[in-house]
Amino acid sequence: MDIFSQTWSALCTAVAALPDEAFDEPSGCRGWRVRDLVSHLVIDAQDLLITLSTPADTAPTHDALSYWTPSATPPDGTAPGDALVVRLAAAYEDPALLRAHLDDLGAAAGRAAQLAHPELPVATQGMTLTVRDYLGAYVLEAVLHHLDLAAHLPSVGLPSTESLAAAREMVERRLRVRLPARWEDADALRVATGRRPATAEERAELDALGARGQMLPLSFG
Repeated sequence: MDIFSQTWSALCTAVAALPDEAFDEPSGCRGWRVRDLVSHLVIDAQDLLITLSTPADTAPTHDALSYWTPSATPPDGTAPGDALVVRLAAAYEDPALLRAHLDDLGAAAGRAAQLAHPELPVATQGMTLTVRDYLGAYVLEAVLHHLDLAAHLPSVGLPSTESLAAAREMVERRLRVRLPARWEDADALRVATGRRPATAEERAELDALGARGQMLPLSFG
């Protein structure tokens, strides 16, 4: 619960500090500019609020790991849902409006997370999870999108060391593979989730571990 609050707050703070011109820069999500990514974060904040307000009538069916389904095809921004995000982002026109919308919704989502009972079952996307597991899954979402935000913006800092380590642990457990220990957590997450291709040296290290064939390319939603 605490790591979610820390991670989500850091992401929203990073967006709030962006200058207007940064919104037209590319993000780490293929096919999306920074304004598109921030529009997606608005939707994430809405999902958090909706899910935390939707108690489930059934026992949990998923946990923080099984919430995620690896895909062999990294998103490229052309899927219907991704394309809709681009259109929504364009409708804002003024980046200040987009910043303000995320500021309001993001803060509300953060407060809702702090108030929710950790063991309450909640429903989302046809799944039931405890609040603890749902927010745990969102730690990975927030860390990955923080990395996406920083991909082409050197002024944007990375997520905290604790957040990066938690996200890496989640990805490795979900993929059932340990990435090379010497890799920085940010690099490990970007490669493992298809955000950038592995270098020749990294591919060799994965081959030495017997890992490359079972994990690349993979993308988490």
